[in-house]
Amino acid sequence: MSAGTHLFSRAALLGLIGAAALASTSALAQETVKIGLIVPMTGGQASTGKQIDNAIKLYMQQNGDTVAGKKIEVILKDDAALPDNTKRLSQELIVNDKVNIIAGFGVTPAALAAAPLATQAKVPEIVMAAGTSIITEKSPYIVRTSFTLPQSSTVIGDWAVKNGIQKVAVLVSDYAPGADALASFKEHFEGGGGKIVEEVKVPLANPDFAPFLQRMKDAKPDAMFVFVPAGQGGNFMKQYVERGLDKSGIKVIGPGDVMDDDLLNNMGDAAIGAVTAHIYSAAHPSQKNKDFVAAYEKAYGTRPGFMAVGGYDGIHLVYEALKKTGGKADGDSLIAAMKGMAWESPRGPISIDPETRDIVQNVYIRKVEKKDGQLYNIEFATFGPIKDPGKLKK
Repeated sequence: MSAGTHLFSRAALLGLIGAAALASTSALAQETVKIGLIVPMTGGQASTGKQIDNAIKLYMQQNGDTVAGKKIEVILKDDAALPDNTKRLSQELIVNDKVNIIAGFGVTPAALAAAPLATQAKVPEIVMAAGTSIITEKSPYIVRTSFTLPQSSTVIGDWAVKNGIQKVAVLVSDYAPGADALASFKEHFEGGGGKIVEEVKVPLANPDFAPFLQRMKDAKPDAMFVFVPAGQGGNFMKQYVERGLDKSGIKVIGPGDVMDDDLLNNMGDAAIGAVTAHIYSAAHPSQKNKDFVAAYEKAYGTRPGFMAVGGYDGIHLVYEALKKTGGKADGDSLIAAMKGMAWESPRGPISIDPETRDIVQNVYIRKVEKKDGQLYNIEFATFGPIKDPGKLKK
């Protein structure tokens, strides 16, 4: 394809999206607010998509499918966490389905792929999963209800160095959130006097952890700082045991993705004692969370993880914004309504930073323990409310 053709096709695409935006604005009288939910329902991140989809369905069962006189319709699309798919599906949803909102986004590259389309069409993009700091900077129409990696990685870095962990080997997935997690942890751990003795980056897609785990073992650290995306923690822990690291006395620490509630029970007793910093545990002791976990387990037969909470809070944000706008569903009205919104989530108190449109929340230090025959992340310290540390430096 020549450069000229490429430019024309991009211009034509943006023109189409602009036209779609005008069409959706003129259709404000429509009685339906459409949400295009783009999440991975297949592939390595499938557990992320399923949790988000389940949580949204649960919220709508509990709160009805009508808000401020508008019927809410969710159109589910599977992007398998592949950004090319995300971009195509976002485009189809905006141009053909005339959605008012796009939501979901299981991984950072997917959230970034949709950002220019959200800007051009003036359609809010609600990020319910992806955790790289920069995401909300990529469009004025992005709002996040999940977390950022620096929020938890800075907290675990400070905690480790204050609790006698001096030497750490680091294993992170080789993509933007892994880089965020590593940089944030390193700054706080080394800043407190800790030493990083080994650093490895593993491929994002279908990683074989075994050779990397051997390097961790050989480095003889006090602990291993691990970041792998939600969905890969089970596979990581299986290989951790196969390589004998559970017997080596090397503790697992990190942000909470690796100990996702969704997969924790299948990890076996090797996970006991792992200390992570994260924004949600199914064992969070509030009444609101107990009710949420009970309802989710009753509906789906499984425990909700932090991805489920990102979805649950994401759809809550949409409902509350529509109440505030009196049913006006244009992008500018919705984004203005969402800025500064605060509420009690199953994870604890949260709010949307009016400056960055990013989530502000508590981070909890948790330890994996066995309770009533099941493994849980039991919270024992709370830090917060925490804004994204990745943005505070700018």
